Amino acid sequence: MYNNLRITGLASGIDTEEMIQSLMKAERVKVDRVEQDRQTILWRQEIYNSINKDFANFILNTRKMFGLTTVTRTGTFLPNSYQNLNWVKKATSSDESIATVSSTGKAIDGTYKVNVTQLAEGVSLASGDKIGGNDAFGDGEPGEELSFNINGEPITVKRNSDGKIVMNELVKAINLAKDEKGESLGVRASYDASIDRFFLQTTGTGEGAKIEIKADGNGEDFVNKLKLNINKDEQNLNYSKEGVNAKIDFNGATGIEYESNHITINGITMELASIGEFTINVATDVDGVYEKLEQFINDYNELVVKANKLLGEKVYRDYKPLTSEQKKAMEKEDIELWEEKAKSGLLRNDDIIGRTMLNIRQSLYESSDEFSGPFKLITEIGISTEQYSRGSAGGKLVINEEKLKEAIAKDPEGVMEFLFKESVPEKKDENGEVIQQGEIGGIITRVYDNLMMGMEEIIKKSGAGDNADLYRGVKSNILLEFVTNHSSISLLDKDVLQYSRKIDDLNEMLFRKENNYYAKFTAMEKAISRMNQQSMWLMQQFMGQ
Repeated sequence: MYNNLRITGLASGIDTEEMIQSLMKAERVKVDRVEQDRQTILWRQEIYNSINKDFANFILNTRKMFGLTTVTRTGTFLPNSYQNLNWVKKATSSDESIATVSSTGKAIDGTYKVNVTQLAEGVSLASGDKIGGNDAFGDGEPGEELSFNINGEPITVKRNSDGKIVMNELVKAINLAKDEKGESLGVRASYDASIDRFFLQTTGTGEGAKIEIKADGNGEDFVNKLKLNINKDEQNLNYSKEGVNAKIDFNGATGIEYESNHITINGITMELASIGEFTINVATDVDGVYEKLEQFINDYNELVVKANKLLGEKVYRDYKPLTSEQKKAMEKEDIELWEEKAKSGLLRNDDIIGRTMLNIRQSLYESSDEFSGPFKLITEIGISTEQYSRGSAGGKLVINEEKLKEAIAKDPEGVMEFLFKESVPEKKDENGEVIQQGEIGGIITRVYDNLMMGMEEIIKKSGAGDNADLYRGVKSNILLEFVTNHSSISLLDKDVLQYSRKIDDLNEMLFRKENNYYAKFTAMEKAISRMNQQSMWLMQQFMGQ
């Protein structure tokens, strides 16, 4: 380290401090150049990560808009088939007090008559009177066990250290109980201390939902003290009751039964609320479908503009990253303007981004010959590429509104297949033999697939930055190869590390060289000091004669 306490130039009168700093300034140019090169890589990495984040957000946001993904309670993204999309067809109920309705693209346009003759029900039991809380079961020996069976599985509770049965412990024992397959008993217990009542109810409805209670001895006495509204035989407690199925007549098909009040038939979903007759009208929502596709294309075109801007940005070769000394001499606004030009063109004609966007454009015009619908080319549904003109962003899509709406109205299922059909990758065995032929996906699926391939390439080149979770939301295993084959170190990370080591080596060299300069000037000062002392001695000798 440089010693700020050095005192130089006392003998010579020369400002050696300034002289050394001038010499070191020239030497520092080597470090500045390497630091500028490293900063350029860091900026390139930053721009890569920014466009990759744009790719990811485009996929996630448009998938969400289309309903192609669902989100679980834990925040996990799950794929949803295009055949289940509920915005293609609009279903309306004539009486929503009886049932609310929705439909998927599989539903056939028309009017459907429905008669609900019975709702699905589960089984519920409750204390007919107050039970006395934790004192309901009297006192006993601490640790004493009381047992009974629910749905064939034993439920055991112990008296606490005061000899009491704690109601919350009973509730917990029932709710945590599992059958021999490790599954829940399908029964939930609860206790409301404010009204001193105990409740049991099935988690499901229909004939598969049941509550079966068996007990004898102290177990029977225990259950009796819960004061449940049940009927039992005279010898010992033996209660069993099942739920009932929903029953409907649907468009001439009578006596249809479901265990749930959530019923789906031919792409039409009904949420039953009461008994009665109602009608369902299903029609293709042409305007709704068009609006979603229009939004997708607008978002896609924004992405094209961003990518093309990076690929065509002007390079300002005279604008290098500023050194720390240069920044000290500049205003903040001037620094920002300078760095804006210094960053411009860092991904000009970039192979990865250029190849990704080219692959997307080419895939848009692949023929979908194996699709079952009438549409094989994107132009057949009124979508095409913008004609090239100077200054335009090549690759943007344009819509012929009349033609697209006509295609949606004519064959909504065909349009959905053409746009959203899932791609199937080719599969090979361990010998490289093809065991399953690949299948091309729909237009929008191809856009997603090519973007994800580009994202993986960018991740290998530049890393995931702070966006790893975002990328996993797009594709759960998108980082797999990057982590396993590249140890989560990108090519640019390696370059940055190499430059950092070089900077450390150069700084160490500068430190040694600066100390060497100080040593030489110190030696010069000492020599001059000795010469001055000798000169003074000689003068004193001559003056003494």
